[in-house]
Formats: sequence, C-alpha cells, structure tokens
Amino acid sequence: MGTARTASAMGVESSKGAATRAAILDRAVDVASIEGLEGLTIGRLAAELEMSKSGLFSHFGSKQELQLATVAAAAGRFRRTVIEPATAAADGAPRMRAMAAAYLDHLESDAYSGGCFWGAVSAEYDDRPGPVHDAIAASLDSWLDELERQATLARIEEPGRVAFELYALVMGANTRYRISRDRRVFAYARDAINRLVGLP
Repeated sequence: MGTARTASAMGVESSKGAATRAAILDRAVDVASIEGLEGLTIGRLAAELEMSKSGLFSHFGSKQELQLATVAAAAGRFRRTVIEPATAAADGAPRMRAMAAAYLDHLESDAYSGGCFWGAVSAEYDDRPGPVHDAIAASLDSWLDELERQATLARIEEPGRVAFELYALVMGANTRYRISRDRRVFAYARDAINRLVGLP
C-alpha cells in the first residue's frame, strides 16, 4: 500500500509539473511574439510567472532548450487553433479556405501580444543557422506542405505556388495589421484567398 501511495503522489507531482511547464511555455510563446526568442530569459519568465529562477530552470536546462520548447509549444497551439478545426471541412479547396480562415481569425483576435509568432521568429532567425532556426523552418515547411497537399487534392495547377501565395497573404495581413491596426486587411486577405482557391 505504501508503494501505491508513493506511485499516486508521483503521478500528482508529474501532472503538476506538466501543468507548470505548459503555463511557462504558453507565456513564452506570447513573449516571443513581441520580443523574439532571443528575448526569452529564465529571469524574465520567472518574474512574470512569480516563480523562482531555479524552479523555472528545472524545467529547461538551457536557454536553447527553452527556445526549442517554445517553438514546439507554438506549433501545438497552431495545430489546435488552425489545423484541427479545419478538419471538419472536406479535403481540397474547402479545407484550404477553412485553415486560412481559422488562421486569420486567430490573428485578428489578438491571440498573440506581438502578432503572429511565426512571422516574428521567422524574421528573427531567417539568417541565423542552428537548431532553433531548423525547428522554425521545419514547422513552416510542415504548414506549407499541408497547404500544397490540399491544393493538390483540389487539382489546382501549381499547388506549391498557390500554397506559397496563401501563406504570403496571411503573413502580409498580419504584418500590415500590426503596423496599422487596420482590421480591413483581414477582409482583404480573405477575399484574395477565396479568389485564389476558386471562389468568386
């Protein structure tokens, strides 16, 4: 029975640790959207989350590990808010429009304090080789690959080009909105995407 109680306590601790790590990374994604991944520090996050530096450091052995975990957390958030809701739409053009709409809705809702996480970190790491650059590139490649796959299923000519154009429209709307705060850019992007994937 003592062993059972110990195992139960360890399970509670493990669950609490996972929840703490998730809360840290949720805040880290938001901070990185404003200040970039280089702006992430153990001290900054510890202060914001009212944790000790040592307590936070126990979840991440180095700054690079924190950065890589933040990229992975942002990819998870993207999957939950953009990819998964769109699976209700049929493959092909309907799925492309649904993913684009979910992405634009996510950005327009100001879900990130600094705008699109991927826009921010792409600009920060585009010419900076290393594991963090590679993780960002892999996430973006995965997104563009899915767009191209859906464009192929829709029998769109040059699916790679169309995937890039859809990506560029979303990123353009994000950048313009962050500078101007003009929400019309999201409607412009939606109209352009509908034309791109076959709606008048």
